[in-house]
Amino acid sequence: RRRKGRGGPLMSQRSLPGTPVTHKHLPIDLRTSMDGKYKEIAEELLARSLTDSDMRCAPYEFPEESPIEQLEEKRHRLERQISQDVKLEPEILLRAKQDFMKIDSAADLEYLKDSHVDEVDLHHMETLVEKNFQRVSISGEEKCGVPFTDLVDAAKCVVKALFIREKYMALSLQTFYKTTGRSLQELSQRPPDIDAYEDLHESPVDSDMSVHAPVSETHPYEGQDMKNLPPDAGYSCKMVDGVIHVYTAQNPMDKSTELDLPYPDLQEYIADMNVMMALIINGPVKSFCYRRLQYLSSKFQMHVLLNEMKELAAQKKVPHRDFYNIRKVDTHIHASSCMNQKHLLRFIKSSMKKYPDEIVRMQGGRGQTMMEVFENMNLTAYDLSVDTLDMHADRNTFHRFDKFNSKYNPIGESILREIFIKTDNHIHGKYFGHIVKEVMSDLEESKYQNAELRLSIYGRSMDEWDKLALWAVSHSVYSDNVRWLVQIPRLFDVYRTKQQLSNFQQMLENIFLPLFEVTINPSSHPQLHLLLQHVVGFDSVDDESKPEHHVFNLDSPSPARWCDDDNPPYSYYLYYMYVNMTVLNHLRSRRRGFNTFVLRPHCGEAGPIHHLVSGFMLSENISHGLLLRKAPVLQYLYYLAQVGIAMSPLSNNSLFLSYHRNPLPEYLSRGLMVSLSTDDPLQFHFTKVSGGGARRSCLRTRFSLFSSFQSKSHWLGPDYTKEGPISNDIRRTNVPDIRVGYRYETLCEELHLITQAIRTQELDRIEEEDGLSFTSSQPTR
Repeated sequence: RRRKGRGGPLMSQRSLPGTPVTHKHLPIDLRTSMDGKYKEIAEELLARSLTDSDMRCAPYEFPEESPIEQLEEKRHRLERQISQDVKLEPEILLRAKQDFMKIDSAADLEYLKDSHVDEVDLHHMETLVEKNFQRVSISGEEKCGVPFTDLVDAAKCVVKALFIREKYMALSLQTFYKTTGRSLQELSQRPPDIDAYEDLHESPVDSDMSVHAPVSETHPYEGQDMKNLPPDAGYSCKMVDGVIHVYTAQNPMDKSTELDLPYPDLQEYIADMNVMMALIINGPVKSFCYRRLQYLSSKFQMHVLLNEMKELAAQKKVPHRDFYNIRKVDTHIHASSCMNQKHLLRFIKSSMKKYPDEIVRMQGGRGQTMMEVFENMNLTAYDLSVDTLDMHADRNTFHRFDKFNSKYNPIGESILREIFIKTDNHIHGKYFGHIVKEVMSDLEESKYQNAELRLSIYGRSMDEWDKLALWAVSHSVYSDNVRWLVQIPRLFDVYRTKQQLSNFQQMLENIFLPLFEVTINPSSHPQLHLLLQHVVGFDSVDDESKPEHHVFNLDSPSPARWCDDDNPPYSYYLYYMYVNMTVLNHLRSRRRGFNTFVLRPHCGEAGPIHHLVSGFMLSENISHGLLLRKAPVLQYLYYLAQVGIAMSPLSNNSLFLSYHRNPLPEYLSRGLMVSLSTDDPLQFHFTKVSGGGARRSCLRTRFSLFSSFQSKSHWLGPDYTKEGPISNDIRRTNVPDIRVGYRYETLCEELHLITQAIRTQELDRIEEEDGLSFTSSQPTR
């Protein structure tokens, strides 16, 4: 995706990993009682996570949802009560107001009169479209239930964490949530950066224009003249200590010709990681965040109690539009399992009939036909069924990721997996290309469904990208309804044991060097240049519950010296993916005018809690996020920063967490940016189960669009980049303005609470040695 306003130099420095950085500081004092102890606290916590599985997560778990029967009974009771009281609404409101005047003290009322205007930024409140709904307000000075000194300390910690995320999003040209960014900007008294808050505007869209984006008139892979590719920039590149550096001269040894492509060095990242690790285990901060999250849950229940009927009425006023014909994007789905079992079964049977004599693999130096492969298994097309296919995850896969991986093998045979759902095989991924195109055709026929399919790059050899691009282009695997994410499995230990890699830097070179080469000279990898125009980001995948035997710190071996058979820890993988993607984004955007990429890893499904810390710092969005239910500080930070979370309850139900305990409804009620995804339909889908009603379903869908590829102005409306209800077009999203207004006002109030607590303190500039580097301006949604 192209981004505007990136031409100017960033306010950050480029430095080699391990080189000391001159830290610049914030214009406000965010010192807390933990300053100077971050390293010790973080290392102690990380060390405990390696030895004691019980200490991997903070000892918080929020209460379970009430039983469904009780919730249904309450809802029906509420509907009956509201239907009886609707005619008496003016009298009820008057009586409530009179009661309020009786029970509140005069001092509280005077305070409410003076301070209520400040609760939400007036500048933003003026943009509200729907003002006529019931709001819950809290009077009095103490609104958070903790002592004021604890509030100030907690607010400083939370704001410090938000500044850390803002910095890393800005450096990598990823997006930081606009409303939160504006609050941080006002707090630090920085001059407004207009470009930082201007999101990409596509071709102008009228508010009455069709919800469907224009369809490509020509196929992007067909009829391409490779002579018309962008010219060679004449740069050279080389990996140094795990990070690729770009030079204007053909000789990369001449350091004076290095391009200024900024990224955070290792020392800076470790320091920020230590700060974050110390914050999430601080007792007062945990208490504060836990109380705020409980307050958000209660406030949402009160909002539903007061406004449910109005929201329902608003939805009913919209002609034609409902949950089934609003635009939806599945932001977390793997291409190798994007079809369901019945679809794959039909395809295998038809392939056996159409191509019985086609040579599909080599065995012992001779080719094997499709018929011979199945004859060796004593199977015919008649014998095949969904049960014999046996690719559905069952109770035996719970907490057994190894058994889950084996479910990718049809009939338990890795040969069939290689033939039918691999891009690199003897037939060059012919069958896999066909079945993915059938899935794409189904999406196009449904009109309103889109997907971001994940393809794998393993890093075992340098030609993996070319093979993947050749598969996509030669088989014309493209649809306007689909974009690609590239997932990188964390399997260095497997490849190292098999002697396929000598060190971790070799794996990084295999992954990133071809991307730099094609960016510098598209003619060097023409098919890859075409494919990358439809790739939106990178993913990091594997079993998070696998034990990690190493703590990532400044003493960790560099990638070139990581020659052990042990796998690097999660944060190690994520950091080196992030810094190389950051350099690549600056090269593609500022120097070449190409689309950039985002980082959207699997994060927080299982394992240590510090995975979610790395995800918060480095990733635009994450997938899963189950462990946030045990980490109140991180959950509150993910809420304030509105980090997108693609959740898959059916996938979690088969692997790590039973369906009734899934925290998705709780996350959504608190206001986290949660969307529903399928993960692996091949393994999990007999049917799809999801509760929460039409408004919650549409809101999850709206969040998925924010996390997805282009055409948002068609799908969300021409004002989707603005803040508050004015950004919402109910005719396209089916989300009531009341719900969007409630979410926006609540977030503004939370941001106001923590920033106002800091403003009440006398702010002194912190000394340079205590400072953190938070200087870059950020692109935002």
